Amino acid sequence: MRLYHHPLSANARRAVMTALHLGTEVELVVVDLGKGQQRSPDYLRLNPNGKVPTLVDGDFVLWESHAIQQYLADATPGQTLYPTDVRGRANVNRWLFWNAHHFAPAVGVLTWENLVKGMVGAGGPDPAEVKRGEKLVTDHATVLDAHLAGKEWIAERRLTLADLAIATPLMAT
Repeated sequence: MRLYHHPLSANARRAVMTALHLGTEVELVVVDLGKGQQRSPDYLRLNPNGKVPTLVDGDFVLWESHAIQQYLADATPGQTLYPTDVRGRANVNRWLFWNAHHFAPAVGVLTWENLVKGMVGAGGPDPAEVKRGEKLVTDHATVLDAHLAGKEWIAERRLTLADLAIATPLMAT
């Protein structure tokens, strides 16, 4: 299996962290985003979105980090990151979807403004965007904080894909 990633991508980090936690043997292939490798014809044949991560398992190609997390967990006998019961799985999925649609994009606003823009020469932070990002993060973090009151883990009584998914956008902020 090959996992195409870039270390600064929160999306790629969640797939890499999942593979590492599960002990999945994957060849990690760095896609140099700074050099535009994600837009090369060869890479676009794997992932037409031109994003990381992308997992290649034989003739099966999968992109989207949360889907890769689920695939890796399902392919690992005896794993505990992704429940097998319907309600447990639905609970983890709820947080994966919440992360993908609410939390990670909110954190992404701040990451772009405070980190990535400077790295790629796109200027300094836009104060209006920083303020917008701070409000979005505060709004969504409030939901997460309320849910976590008295709990150690997000979706179960142990580490799950939800914890790995939600932790990764925070690593760069």
